[in-house]
This record gives sequence, structure tokens and C-alpha cells, in this order.
Amino acid sequence: MTPTPLPAPRTGPVVPGRFAGRTALVTGASRGIGLGIARRLVAEGASVVITARGQEGLDAALGEIGSPERVLAVAGKSDDEDHQREVLARAEEAFGPIDLLVNNTGINPAYGRTVDLDLAAARKISEVNAIGTLAWTQKVYHSGLAERGGAIVNVASIAGLAPSPGIGWYGATKALIGRLTQELAVELGPAVRVNAVAPGVVKTRFAEALYTGEGREERMGSALPAGRLGVPDDIAGPVAFLLSDDAHWITGHTLVVDGGAHISGAGLAG
Repeated sequence: MTPTPLPAPRTGPVVPGRFAGRTALVTGASRGIGLGIARRLVAEGASVVITARGQEGLDAALGEIGSPERVLAVAGKSDDEDHQREVLARAEEAFGPIDLLVNNTGINPAYGRTVDLDLAAARKISEVNAIGTLAWTQKVYHSGLAERGGAIVNVASIAGLAPSPGIGWYGATKALIGRLTQELAVELGPAVRVNAVAPGVVKTRFAEALYTGEGREERMGSALPAGRLGVPDDIAGPVAFLLSDDAHWITGHTLVVDGGAHISGAGLAG
């Protein structure tokens, strides 16, 4: 019996000019979900600052995004405060102060039982995923975001919604991001809206270990109500919506974008 082919990804329509005159910052944007988000925001008119650890990866991302006059890449460690200050200063010099923030940077250098996790690794994951999200938000907010008005989207994960064996501490930090999103929405509203997205398994280098292997992607994808695994554009569209004025009455919300995994028991992570 010939297996049914998985449905092809479809990209929602770009809204030209939706973010014209606005400056966005996307952390962890040299590849994967962050790159997809940056590309979408540029296509919709924003000037975008992207960050990542390595300059080589950022240079490749610049080539993929295009529109070099509206994209600035700044390399550095996401949890380094000097890097954070440099990014905001260079952004303002190039395009003006940040109006839109996407906290996308996340790491998970360890796999296995949480009870056996090396504590140094646990601290590093927490520092980058959770405290880093707070640190970027603080710096952008205190640059005058409340006076300008703006929006923030934090990238969480469905690994933070339920136990996720093998990546439990990563999931715990992503659960914290969901809770932090609610707290910040209450504190910063109404001038600043704060939301989050919780992706499922998206086909990126970061998530390769979850879906690679003979026939594994097909099995995982076919088990989802949506019929396939995600791609970065599946996350970029919802993030753009949450940043836009179309979502003006939405704040403190975590939008699950997982192809239906969390309702079908088909697996977590992202």
C-alpha cells in the first residue's frame, strides 16, 4: 500500500507595509525559526536587527533575508549584557529605537533525565532561555518602549506545556517563559503588549534530533492532525500577527502552534 504523501507547507499572505517605519529586534535569528521571523518582518516593511553568536551564520542569514538597507546583524552571546547594550545602541543609530521585540534565543545542550542533569548545564539553559528573555525585555522596555508603544513576542515551546522526557529542563524553562509572558503583560500594559508562541516540532537544525532517522519524520508528521511537521514560516506568520495591530486586543496569551500535537498526544518539543 502506497503511503499517503504528507501535505506541503503553505505560507500565509504577506501584508506589505504592515510594519513600515517600525524597528524590530529578533534574537537568535541566524537560522531556523528566528530567521523565518526576521524574513517575514522585513517582507512586511520593518527594519530588523538580528542577533546570534556567530558572525558567519549572521552573514548567511543576511543573504537569505535580502533588503540589506533594512537589516542589521550584530554577533554576540545572547545572555551577555554588554552585547545586549551594544545591540540596542547600534539599532537606534541605524534605524531608531526598538518598537517590536521577538525573544527567540533558546538552547538545550543536554538530553536525558532531568534528575541526572548536570547543574552547570541547567544554570546555562536557564540563563539563556529564561533570564535572557527577561534581560532583553528589560533593556528594550527601559529604552522608552512604553512611551512609543510596542509589542513583544516570546518564543516558548509545547515542551513547556506538559512533561517532555529527555528535554525536561528545557521544557521547564519554556514553561517559565509562558508564565513570565503573563506577568509582563500585566505590568507593561496597556502601552506594551506581551504574548508568546509555543511551537511544536519544527524542522530546524535545533530540532533535528527529534525527527531525523529513517521514516521518522513521516511517522511523526502523519500522526499530527495537520499531517506534517512544522517549518519556520509556520511560526513566522503567527508571530507577525501577534506583533501587529490586528492583535491589539491580545496580550498575555501563549499561542500554541504545533499542528495539533498537544491535543492528539502525538509528541512534544520545539
